Amino acid sequence: MNPSILLRRRLVTAALAIALATPVVAEPPAKGTYASLPSEIPEHFTPVRTAYDYDVRDVMIPMRDGVKLHTVIVVPKGAKNAGIVFTRTPYNATEMISGVDSGKLDVALSHDDLATDVLVEDGYIRVVQDIRGKYGSEGDYVMNRPLRGPQNPTPVDDSTDTYDTIDWLVKNVPESNGRVAIAGISYDGFEPLMAIVHPHPALKAAVPMNPMVDGWRGDDWFHNGAFRQQNLLYIYQQTSTRKSTEKWWSNYADDYQLFLEGVSAGAVAKSYGMEQLGFWNKLVKHPAYDAFWQDQAVDKALAREPVSVPTMLVASQWDQEDIYGAFAVYHAMKEHDTDHRLFLAVGPWFHGQEIRDGSSLGAVKFGSDTSRYFREHILRPFLAHYLKDAPATIAPVNAFVTGDNRWESGDAWPLSPTTAVRLSPDANGRLDIGGTASTAGSDSYVSDPAHPVPYVPRPVGAMEGPSWQHWLTTDQREASSRPDVLTYTSAVLTAPLHINGAPAVHLVASTSGTDSDWVVKLIDVYPDRVGVQPEMGGYQLGIAMDIFRGRYRTGFDKPQALKAGAALPYDFSLPNVDHVFLPGHRVMVQVQSSWFPLYDRNPQKFVPNILLASPGDYQSATQKVFRGGSDPTYIALPTVKAN
Repeated sequence: MNPSILLRRRLVTAALAIALATPVVAEPPAKGTYASLPSEIPEHFTPVRTAYDYDVRDVMIPMRDGVKLHTVIVVPKGAKNAGIVFTRTPYNATEMISGVDSGKLDVALSHDDLATDVLVEDGYIRVVQDIRGKYGSEGDYVMNRPLRGPQNPTPVDDSTDTYDTIDWLVKNVPESNGRVAIAGISYDGFEPLMAIVHPHPALKAAVPMNPMVDGWRGDDWFHNGAFRQQNLLYIYQQTSTRKSTEKWWSNYADDYQLFLEGVSAGAVAKSYGMEQLGFWNKLVKHPAYDAFWQDQAVDKALAREPVSVPTMLVASQWDQEDIYGAFAVYHAMKEHDTDHRLFLAVGPWFHGQEIRDGSSLGAVKFGSDTSRYFREHILRPFLAHYLKDAPATIAPVNAFVTGDNRWESGDAWPLSPTTAVRLSPDANGRLDIGGTASTAGSDSYVSDPAHPVPYVPRPVGAMEGPSWQHWLTTDQREASSRPDVLTYTSAVLTAPLHINGAPAVHLVASTSGTDSDWVVKLIDVYPDRVGVQPEMGGYQLGIAMDIFRGRYRTGFDKPQALKAGAALPYDFSLPNVDHVFLPGHRVMVQVQSSWFPLYDRNPQKFVPNILLASPGDYQSATQKVFRGGSDPTYIALPTVKAN
C-alpha cells in the first residue's frame, strides 16, 4: 500500500478515536426555547370517594371580628335531621378526625379524642374546630383565653367564637336538625364551659370532661400555690409555635435529675429559651392567686351564670392533670340549678380514660370496663335525649364506687348524707379512726431540698405515656419507707368504711424555716396477701392526695413568711372521692414536704418568687406535725353511714 495512503488512514483513525473519547458540548438553546416534559400532576385533582360512608368538609368559618377559624365537618352518608357533636381544640382538628385513611367512618374517627363508638353508632354529625391562633385557624392564640372582661379587653373570646360557629353550622349544614352538643376533654373540656356563657339557642347540651377550670387552685399549673414544673414541657410545645412543631428535648433519662440540677423552675425554663413565651412570662409574673387568676377562674364565672344549657360534667377520681375543675364547677353551678339541668359523672379513671378502656388503672382492677359503661349507659342517653328527643333515663349524678367496684346514682354530690369522721395521728405511727390521739406530742423529720421525695419511683419519666397516666395509683410503699415522710396507719378494718366527697385536712405543723410545702396523702393499704391478685399484697394505694404551699396559709393572694418554729394550722381539701376501704384493709396517712419533680421544690426560706429562687436560697428544715392536745392534726373523712 502506498505509504502516504497508509499514513492518511492512521491519522483519520487517530482523529476518530479522539473525537469519540471527547464529550460533545451542545450549544445552549436560545432563551425561551427550552423543551419540557408535561407534568404528571394535574392542576386540580378531584378525589373519587363514592365508596366512603361519610363526607368531609373542610371550611373556614368567619367570626364577628373577621378572623376565620378552620373547621372540619364529617357527615355520615345519608344523614338527615341529625344532631351535631362539636369540639373545639388547640390540638389539630384535621388530625383528630380525619387522620386515618379509610372509607369507613368508625376507622376514620379512630383518632378522635371523644367517644367514637357513640358518635358513629348514633349517627351524629361530627365537627371539630381549631381554636383561634392554632393550626389552621387565623388570629392570635392565648392560653385558655379569658372571657371578655378585666383580663380580656377585646370583643371576642371562646364564648363568642363558639356562638358564631354554631350559628354558621346550623345555617350551612343542611343534614343537621339544628341541634348542637359541645363536648371535649381537658383543654377541649374547657371549651364547653366557655360555650355555656351566653350560649347560642341551638346549643342543646354540653359535656365538659376533665376540664381545665382553675389553673392555680388545683388544675394544670399550680396546686394550692405549688407549681407543677413538669408542665414546662407542655407550655413549651403548646405556645412556641402555631402548629406545636417545636418539641421538648432533654439530655436526661430521669426528670428528677434534670430539675434537681436545674435548681428552680425559672432557671430550667430559661435554659430552654422560654422567656420568649408569653404564657410562661405570665406565670412568672403571677405566682400568687391574684386578680389575674381569680378573674379567669371558670367556676367563679359560671357561678354568676344561669344554668341554661343541660350540662354533664365528667370527673376522674385519679385525674393526674385536672382533678380540681369538674367538681369546682359542679358546686358553683349547683347553687342555682333551679331547672335541674346539671349532671355529674365520676369514674375511676386517669385524665381522659372515659373514652378508652376502663377496666383497670395501673395495678388496680375494677372488674368491668367502667368507661364503656359510662359511654353506653350515661353519655349515650344524655346526648340522645337532647339531640334526638329520646326519653330522659339518667340520674343527675352517677359515680363508680372504688373498692366496692359498683356504680351508684342519686340527685346530688355527695351521693349520700355523710358525717365527718376524724382520722387522728397518734404516737408510734398509729392512726385513730373516729376518736382523738391518746398522746399529745409531735413527730418530726428533716426536709432536705437536695434530696426531695420523688412523686414516683426513679427514674422519673416525662409527662407522657402510661407511667404518667397512672402515677396517682402508684404504690406508696417507697415513700412510706423514707425518713422524711411521716406515716400513720390504722388497725385492720373489721367493717367497710365508705367515704364520699372531699376529705378535709387540718394540719398543725411547724418548720424551722420560713416557708414550707405540706403534702398529705390518704392511702388504702391492702392486706399483706391478696390471693386473687398477688401483686396487690401490701399495696399502698393513694385515694386522695394533694399539696399545700405554706406561704399561702392566711390567704392565697397574700404570700407571707412563716414564723420559724411556730405550730401553725393549715386547712385545705383533698380531691373528691367515692371509695370504700374494705374489711381487712387499713387506712394510712402520709405527710411530707416535697413531691418532686412534679412540683417545684420549696426553698424552705421565704423568697419573693419561688419560680426564680437561686441556689443559695434552698435550705434544710426540721418539720414537726403536732397530734393530740387542744388543736390536733386530723383529716375529716366524709363518711357514709353503713346500712
